[in-house]
Amino acid sequence: MSVEVYIENAQTEIPVDEETLHLIRTVIAQAAAMEQVSDGEVSVVLVDDATMQQYNAQYRGVDKTTDVLSFSMLEGEDGEAEDENDAGAQEPMPRLLGDILISMPRVQAQAEEYGHSFRRELGFLVVHGFLHLLGYDHDTPEAEQAMFSRQEQVLASLGLFR
Repeated sequence: MSVEVYIENAQTEIPVDEETLHLIRTVIAQAAAMEQVSDGEVSVVLVDDATMQQYNAQYRGVDKTTDVLSFSMLEGEDGEAEDENDAGAQEPMPRLLGDILISMPRVQAQAEEYGHSFRRELGFLVVHGFLHLLGYDHDTPEAEQAMFSRQEQVLASLGLFR
């Protein structure tokens, strides 16, 4: 099995082509492999700043746009994999990992601001969001170091450098 990635382009400001979709899938596949996640489903929604601001205000209480939001379906799990499949099921159901929202205008603006490619910034936000789905966070210096180190390992393995 593998991690299935469903992508919805819900914005019209930044063109999204097959290469962009392929990059998103490749980054998630690489991060999943490096994290030893062999099955699951992830939804990626590409949005504009106004939509991102609405989600950020509603779910985080921050009334401004942001670059990426993650909504993990694993939150609250104790790390034990539960078998949620019916005993008579022919094939196991993939584990729902969660949703990642990415502001495409933020991808473009931040790539320019940080002086690297659009592909690198998009890859960074995809892996950042995916690692959040798996339980990584950056709320302490130690956790931030672990998460950002892992992000850079994934990006470097794909040749996405700053």
